[in-house]
Amino acid sequence: MHQAHQLEERLLEMEKVAQAFQVAPFDIYLLGGAACLLAGYTSRATRDFDLVDQQYSASLAKVLVFLRDYDLLEYESTLLSPHYKDRCRQLTSFQYLNIYTLSAEDIIVSKLVRLNERDWEDLDAMMPQANHPLIFQIIEEVLQREDLYETKKEGLRRHLKSFKEKYHVSDTV
Repeated sequence: MHQAHQLEERLLEMEKVAQAFQVAPFDIYLLGGAACLLAGYTSRATRDFDLVDQQYSASLAKVLVFLRDYDLLEYESTLLSPHYKDRCRQLTSFQYLNIYTLSAEDIIVSKLVRLNERDWEDLDAMMPQANHPLIFQIIEEVLQREDLYETKKEGLRRHLKSFKEKYHVSDTV
């Protein structure tokens, strides 16, 4: 868990900077490899942070830059349910900023658009502990989003069969 500790230290550093610059506390929703490590879903090493863009103001850039390597993912182009915040886990190490990791099920669905080798490795680690009916509920919610790019929905549908076959799960989607 050395890698998770390093990621947490970078977040703590960013939190201190936010306080020093007197930036009002704000929410950060992590997904991807960093979220998987920090939440204990996987142990695969990563150095970058994937954040769901919360329409952050330009003034927050001086704080977010302390993460060094981060990506702001637009909600409109990310396979997220409109209810992802309801399932998030708040990381308790932080006293000033509100830092959350997405649920394992939300992260699993977010990976279904791409499914590269690292995604499959993450899914292998997360699927045994995941709530399978919830995964398919999230998939349905994602597919019903009117603001999600159609190409992303097509990517999800394209990979859904191989996902179901590999993990022996089924649904009605």
